[in-house]
Amino acid sequence: MLGEVLAELKPGNGEVHVDGTFGAGGYTRAILGAADCRVIAIDRDPDAIRNGQALAAQSQGRLTLVEGRFGDMARLLGQAGVSHVNGVVLDIGVSSMQIDEAARGFSFMKDGPLDMRMAQSGPSAADAVNTMDAEDLSRIIHIFGEEPRARAIARAIVRARSEEPINTTLDLVKAVERATGRQRPQDRTHPATRTFQALRIHVNGELDELVSALHAAEALLAPGGRLVVVTFHSLEDRIVKRFFTSRAGKLPHGSRHLPMAGEGPEASFTLPFKGHLEATETESKNNPRARSAKLRCGIRTSAPPLPSIAADIGVSASRT
Repeated sequence: MLGEVLAELKPGNGEVHVDGTFGAGGYTRAILGAADCRVIAIDRDPDAIRNGQALAAQSQGRLTLVEGRFGDMARLLGQAGVSHVNGVVLDIGVSSMQIDEAARGFSFMKDGPLDMRMAQSGPSAADAVNTMDAEDLSRIIHIFGEEPRARAIARAIVRARSEEPINTTLDLVKAVERATGRQRPQDRTHPATRTFQALRIHVNGELDELVSALHAAEALLAPGGRLVVVTFHSLEDRIVKRFFTSRAGKLPHGSRHLPMAGEGPEASFTLPFKGHLEATETESKNNPRARSAKLRCGIRTSAPPLPSIAADIGVSASRT
């Protein structure tokens, strides 16, 4: 949804924008090409930062690459001497670059080490499936993967690892298939899809990072600045939707932490359109991943940032 992102971000000359999920650099390249502006691009994956050095060299000083978590963008930008920005774009989830590399362990379609760590450090997905008890595994798969067969899958994983460690993506697929059976011709998705999604979200603390990033963007954006977020899964979109709804003073029954609209602080965002934007039919055909993409946008007002309300924007469970 590159065209839609640029249309909502509206980069202008002399502005400063944050690409919180640099990846392969698609958004950053387009922003730099749309205006004579500066981009600060963040990614926790050292490979992404390394691969982006050529683009930084071509940018004539307009691109700053920062290795770190986008949820920590306020501190990272502060270290770069930036206190306010005109736009923030976030493309949530795993990048195509990471999925396509079997050694990163994100895809059940490619056999490789069961890793899934975006930052390439800390406990891996293999650590999780080989050490966590069935109850915790079930909770992760149910909440983060929205998998109705979570209990059966968790039990199957525990049984499989009792025979031999689950060290590869194919090992995990086989364990899941003990509970679900193999993919049938009429199945639209592979039976391991939700389990892989859940473990990836857990290993990388993705929902906590998303909440932190939304609040950080609210604090960093200057009046009139724009926050553009693209999500691909319902859990992520639910959080972003709830955030913008609460910040625009449109929660239907108020919040435990914020008063009803008109009864308290001024809204910190206005919404340029109702609901979300989706990829065009042409893009969805050319890029199957875009079929589930949802774009939401908010425009920063001059009001101060509102209190953190993680519980009210849909975060029902943090990392176990």
